[in-house]
Amino acid sequence: MFETDSKDTQVVETWQRFVQGLLGVLALIGAGVMAHYYAPPETASLELQVHQLSRQVEDLERQGAFSPAAVDDARESVAYIYGIYRVSGDPATAPIHARVAGTGFIVGPGLIATNRHVAEPWYGDREAATAIRHGATPELEKLEAYFPGSPIPVVLHPVVLSQHGDLAILRIESTAFTEKLRALPLASVPPHVGESVSVLAYPMGVTGMVAKSPAAVYERLSSHQDDANTAGELAALSLIRPSATFGHIGDVSGDKLIYDAPTARGGSGGPVLNTHGQVVGVNSAYIDGFSGGTLGVAAYDLLPLVEKAARTPPLTAAKSR
Repeated sequence: MFETDSKDTQVVETWQRFVQGLLGVLALIGAGVMAHYYAPPETASLELQVHQLSRQVEDLERQGAFSPAAVDDARESVAYIYGIYRVSGDPATAPIHARVAGTGFIVGPGLIATNRHVAEPWYGDREAATAIRHGATPELEKLEAYFPGSPIPVVLHPVVLSQHGDLAILRIESTAFTEKLRALPLASVPPHVGESVSVLAYPMGVTGMVAKSPAAVYERLSSHQDDANTAGELAALSLIRPSATFGHIGDVSGDKLIYDAPTARGGSGGPVLNTHGQVVGVNSAYIDGFSGGTLGVAAYDLLPLVEKAARTPPLTAAKSR
């Protein structure tokens, strides 16, 4: 009899524990449901703010990213410029006979923008300036542009030269190829500090293009001179293509831009693009030894020069500002 009562008692206790456990689980579920539907307004508001901030961060990341297609499309309008010039006629100084290499980009029908020191290579050259003051005469013997996709260079003629900045507009020889080139859009306002930019240019000129060419071409051309003949061979092999470098605007001072997208000799005159594919500047120089010291001229300074060049008859040189 004692054993039977003991077994009944154990069954009752076990049933009670089961019921208590079940009620505990139901209570937890109910609490979770109540918390979900009756959360304090502050908690709901905080969750909404976090969600909104996350979306804003994602939007900023998308805005700071360059579209590969946009950069590739712009490349087709960016030319390698090669020239030969002479400064002679002063009996007191030796004649200057030198080459110039740079970059330019299409800004309108038959018009290409670059730096003045590319279009007029003696500009800013102290030695040439001294000779000119003593009676020497500067002369462009050759100025040509090589565009991606074309095996034949086109002749360039300076049209408008800025008098207070390192900018120039040149007219390109009209051919069936050049008539299809797309003008790159110019931004009418300067970029902001921290804005992402890309520079399309030909750093190191022919030497740079040979260095990035296929192995067989590199072995054959690496010992050649940096001249028009080598550029012609690269063009014939469809190896005339600008390089793209990326960085951020570090400072804006008047019409001068400072950014950390790297460049080198030959990159002068290249377009500085924002993430929308607009030209915000014209690459002009770099501070040797300082990776964040690439310099450019704000693109809005190009706008009046382009307008004047469009009104200037072919083969007529003019100066502005």
